[in-house]
Amino acid sequence: MTKAIKGFKPDFLWGGATAANQVEGAFDQDGKGLSTADMVPFIPKEKRGLSFSMDVTSEYIEGVLAGEIHDRYPKRDGIDFYHSYIEDIALFAELGFKVFRMSINWARIFPNGNDAEPNEAGLQFYENVFKELRKYDIEPLVTLSHYETPLELTRKYNGWYSREVIDFYVNYAATVFTRYKDLVKYWLTFNEINVMVHSPYTGGGVLVDKVPGKTSDQIAYQAAHHQFVASALATKLAHEIIPGSQVGCMLARMQTYPVTNHPDDILKAQEHNDLNLFFTDVHAKGEYPSFMNRYFADNDIVVNKEEGDDEILKKYPVDFISFSYYMSLSVTTHGEFEETAGNLIEGAVKNQYLESSDWGWQIDPKGLRVTLRDFHSRYGKPLFIVENGLGAYDKVEEDGSVHDPYRIDYLRQHIEQMKEAVKDGVDLMGYTAWGPIDLVSMSTSEMSKRYGFIYVDQDDEGNGTLKRSKKDSFAWYQNVIATNGEEL
Repeated sequence: MTKAIKGFKPDFLWGGATAANQVEGAFDQDGKGLSTADMVPFIPKEKRGLSFSMDVTSEYIEGVLAGEIHDRYPKRDGIDFYHSYIEDIALFAELGFKVFRMSINWARIFPNGNDAEPNEAGLQFYENVFKELRKYDIEPLVTLSHYETPLELTRKYNGWYSREVIDFYVNYAATVFTRYKDLVKYWLTFNEINVMVHSPYTGGGVLVDKVPGKTSDQIAYQAAHHQFVASALATKLAHEIIPGSQVGCMLARMQTYPVTNHPDDILKAQEHNDLNLFFTDVHAKGEYPSFMNRYFADNDIVVNKEEGDDEILKKYPVDFISFSYYMSLSVTTHGEFEETAGNLIEGAVKNQYLESSDWGWQIDPKGLRVTLRDFHSRYGKPLFIVENGLGAYDKVEEDGSVHDPYRIDYLRQHIEQMKEAVKDGVDLMGYTAWGPIDLVSMSTSEMSKRYGFIYVDQDDEGNGTLKRSKKDSFAWYQNVIATNGEEL
């Protein structure tokens, strides 16, 4: 008789996740070059709609570099993790982290992306961080490219739209794999790779305005193909250079429901889900799914492949699938429903059964269980939730405390559904809550959209002491990890 699964496995990887461009700062120190993230300005709330583009133009970039445009670029400063990593990692250790997901900023290693030699100061910085994590027995989970394309690759090659960038990325991957082979076992190739089709600049440093006569989708899917090939080659290299290493892909999972049970709504939701899961299909199954042939034909998209590309994808699939999950989406063929704010997605409508965050993202814990079960059935590979959290306004009390029961409630409900999915038989490796420490928002460059268990004294204008302090959720998550998710 098969024994029922009761909870998370003993070696479950609990932790938190960040990105270099949102926490490090020091954008121009120790030989680092500019990245695409360094050119993304702060967008005040009054200038944003339900959905807005984070893409910038070539004219804008050249205007900034020429000193003709003077916006604020909060990701250049982050929360100064570059100088505070020892203090911050000590707090992560106090939380009980088993794993810390972070990224390497490519432009800190190769300032222009295609330099003949790497920047030693950048290599040493990450070595120091990894050793500090290892001091506390925290496993690094490292993303090679997390919205941090070296800016020079965008200016010279138009980022991932150019096939030449594959070789530069593979050289970068080989460099860091060789340097950190004794320090890092878990790697992710690209963060939220599907964001390429929603924001080509964010996802791949691609400037759509530099490719006249083609739609954003035509450009984005070509760039995504180059990333698929690069990811497969990086997976091959990791297995060769680091015995026992595990390499994963990473998807912004957008579980989509039909608003009604009208067959047209059901079909539309299925199409949305297929377009989302196309990216993990290629990574995990090693081939383009057949349903994309119809989509490409209907949208005049031709993906140019070189001889051998399909063989590379097939030969080097990822070891595990990781993803972000913040909310679900709902779509309909009927136009009478109110739109809601979505994660880069236009046309999502409100789900009447769900509550929303301060930023209009609809909170759907059970959707996480649905997502996990779907992934498990579709791929049969280990899964890793590498982003999940609640962006919210926090209030600092007179005594310095931050009471955030809303964050605790959000995370509790999602972890409960993770546990249910594990009981369903899902092979779940771990969970890294997004933003264990407050950081600069990816989409809006705000600080007021806070995720952390650790409060950082900095406001949207960059003012503050950067002092770290614990919120109520700190002790709660600490206990969750200590009890392996049994006490929520």
